[in-house]
Amino acid sequence: MNNILELKARFDQKGNVGGGSRTLPEKCSVTAAHLKDLCGNLKKIEKYWQSDDFLNGALISIYYDRVIAKSNRTHFLLKGKGQLSPNVSIVGAKFIKSENKTKHVITHYLTNEIIGISVHFLEEAIKIIENNYNGAINKIKLEEIRRSSKFNYFEDFAKTNFINLIVDSCYIEKFDIDETSVKNVSNVTLVTLYKTDFTIKSLMAKLGINDYFQIGSIDETTVLLNPTQYEILMRKAPYLVAMATSDLRDIKFESATNQKYSQFSIPEPKNEPIIGVIDTLFDDTVYFSKWVEYTDLVPKEIEKKPSDKDHGTMVSSIIVDGPALNPDLDDECGRFRVKHFGVVAGKSYSSFTVIRAIKDIVEKNQDVKVWNLSLGSSEEVAENFISPEAAVLDELQTKYDITFVIAGTNKTKANQTRIGAPADSINGIVVNSVTIEKKSASYTRKGPVLSFYTKPDLSYYGGEKGEEIAVYSYEKLFKTGTSFAAPWISRKLAYLIQVIGFPREIAKALLIDSAAGWDHDDSEIDSVGYGVVPVKISDILRSKDDEIRFLMTGTKELYDTYNYSIPVPVYKEKHPFIARATLCYYPKCFRNQGVDYTATELQIQFGRMNDKGKIKPIDDDYQSTEGFAVTEEEARKDYRKWDNIKHIGEFLDGKKPKKAYNSHLWGISIKSKERLEENYGKGMKFGIVVTLKELNGKNRINDFIQACQMKSILVRPITIQTQVDIYNKIQEEIELE
Repeated sequence: MNNILELKARFDQKGNVGGGSRTLPEKCSVTAAHLKDLCGNLKKIEKYWQSDDFLNGALISIYYDRVIAKSNRTHFLLKGKGQLSPNVSIVGAKFIKSENKTKHVITHYLTNEIIGISVHFLEEAIKIIENNYNGAINKIKLEEIRRSSKFNYFEDFAKTNFINLIVDSCYIEKFDIDETSVKNVSNVTLVTLYKTDFTIKSLMAKLGINDYFQIGSIDETTVLLNPTQYEILMRKAPYLVAMATSDLRDIKFESATNQKYSQFSIPEPKNEPIIGVIDTLFDDTVYFSKWVEYTDLVPKEIEKKPSDKDHGTMVSSIIVDGPALNPDLDDECGRFRVKHFGVVAGKSYSSFTVIRAIKDIVEKNQDVKVWNLSLGSSEEVAENFISPEAAVLDELQTKYDITFVIAGTNKTKANQTRIGAPADSINGIVVNSVTIEKKSASYTRKGPVLSFYTKPDLSYYGGEKGEEIAVYSYEKLFKTGTSFAAPWISRKLAYLIQVIGFPREIAKALLIDSAAGWDHDDSEIDSVGYGVVPVKISDILRSKDDEIRFLMTGTKELYDTYNYSIPVPVYKEKHPFIARATLCYYPKCFRNQGVDYTATELQIQFGRMNDKGKIKPIDDDYQSTEGFAVTEEEARKDYRKWDNIKHIGEFLDGKKPKKAYNSHLWGISIKSKERLEENYGKGMKFGIVVTLKELNGKNRINDFIQACQMKSILVRPITIQTQVDIYNKIQEEIELE
């Protein structure tokens, strides 16, 4: 077996030179009639907001004719004087299905003055098209306008603005005012409002909801309302509601099969790493209780039963002593200490209360880097927005150097399909269950999230009928469920971060890479994720003799972060390897952006450097290359655009050695895109894990190390025992005389 190699190589950075001029697609012709329709939409909306003085501004939704790329969103329409881009006024985004096609609906908050400006320029454009272009402009005519020096039909209408208006209009079907489909609610509901000039406090005051502070808010746009308060909101300002979901979350706990009581023993805890657990209550009489620091956060006025301790205790039993209870699943990670926080009693919980508790727990326990969350809602997640719980988890993971490992939730009825909150967390590692044969367990629920983001991320053994997982509560029990798959991944992640010393981006990428292997099947990604993680930690931290696995870390500052000097070994003027690469990062996320949830996109290219100094990607991803055309929908489907995990690779079957170009070098390029104007990705860390497989079964790791050293790339082999010794040494207490 070969050790993993850490490469200390500098990434260079360069900015984006900018794209070409905007133009129309070949088959698009913008007619005066279409502009009249759009102008009519805007006049109607302008009149509506002039008669409604509740807000200082106007909410307006653009219905696009496709899944729209940022570059094709409106550039001129809905742009105010001095405003950098209409992009700054976006407050929401969703998908709709129309004519068997997925389409974007993007909502803006702006002034009525801006609507009036757009109406003015549409009217001017209509005159230009009717008087000079026979009522329609296609790509050829638009290019003639671009080249012409005589475009001076109206003094206040610059040629560039006219071109942008025409291109904008090509992709826009209509303008409208959206209202939520959730008209009535029967219980307390978490309501997310579109972001406006008003705070939640002032909005509630304008609505006359005077007892608002008896309820409360989660963030600047999400408030908890009872049915009466929600009815007031819907009567007075229904257009404010971006999304609404029930606050009450039902939990279904699997029944257990018990084993005849037997006495267990465990040594005293020492300097073992710590994992945080947020779950139901904990039974502090169990044999491993000294390994658990327990805090009960359930309000005293809530009735607590002995059974309320079972689920949380069983989850912690796997983290502390899972291998002793399940010798066949011994992961070689040893035991872990636990900080256990009980936040739920009974079979349901308030999402609002748990969210607040989680924020408080994490902020007060920043020494904990891995958190296990095996609680999940029985309800399916919504199609067009992230759950409030997941949004808070994503916010915490961006703000702090932590990772949540989250159970993928179980089916509670036969026709249930989509996963439940908070398993829609994008930054978290969501874990589903498989059988011993690595097939999806019978209770498995599926992704994706927001119709696109891959969830679950990984799978592990959570038990099935006849092959249950052994856990411990009041006695040894046998259980099934994603709740008991997630803690095994928490153990591995904590070991990689705390014992081996990897940053979380690399630790996550290693789990993904080891699970995907060389036979990753995308057809099962919605239920299994990228695959089943190996049982032994050594199978993650080492590679086979005919494989070279190396890792690199970097920080995104400019558009392109790259290294073109990776010396993959050559034999008989060919590279006798296939390759795979995994990129992980933790982007800032915005729930009020709806389906456009992640703010930053990182695209990875990895492959040989050709004789023109360009990367020849192993997955043929040329989406950022000049002259390569791909739609936004294709980029998301084929290249996982906007997803925060990128796994690219080749299959073993039929592969032959690759041509070695003159330099014999391979390269990595990480290109970034920002959805919002604030450039939230600047300074964001990323981790890359690359695995090379020698096609002839030869071990060429020493050749690779030597070649790296000749390129002044520092190579550090990661030896498990060495890292364990370093960890133990650091944990020693020094007594001063």
